[in-house]
Amino acid sequence: MNPSRVPTHTHPAEDTTQRLHAELLRDALAQEDIAADVHDGYGLALVSVWVGLVVWCDGHRFWWRTGWDPEHKRAVYVWHPAIEPVRAARRVAFRCADLRANQTISDLTSAAGPGGTS
Repeated sequence: MNPSRVPTHTHPAEDTTQRLHAELLRDALAQEDIAADVHDGYGLALVSVWVGLVVWCDGHRFWWRTGWDPEHKRAVYVWHPAIEPVRAARRVAFRCADLRANQTISDLTSAAGPGGTS
């Protein structure tokens, strides 16, 4: 999503819907044995899943980064309808497993910043 298109003022009920969907995704991820945190504001809710894996929710869909397109020099994203948090969680779980399998300890500690914590 283009950050310049994210609304800075939203109706409070819309923020509640986004957070609700994000919390449903977090709960579905817990069923997959994946811990996640939910944060919201500025018209979006975020589900922090793993290093390099954040799921955004605008109340209508979830989306997350799945890779990099070197030809076009941009990130590749996928999305899933927010009304299907269990199915979205399964897809996110596959992405999380892929990241865990392919990240080294140095990748994780360098992502945490100086001192090894974030």
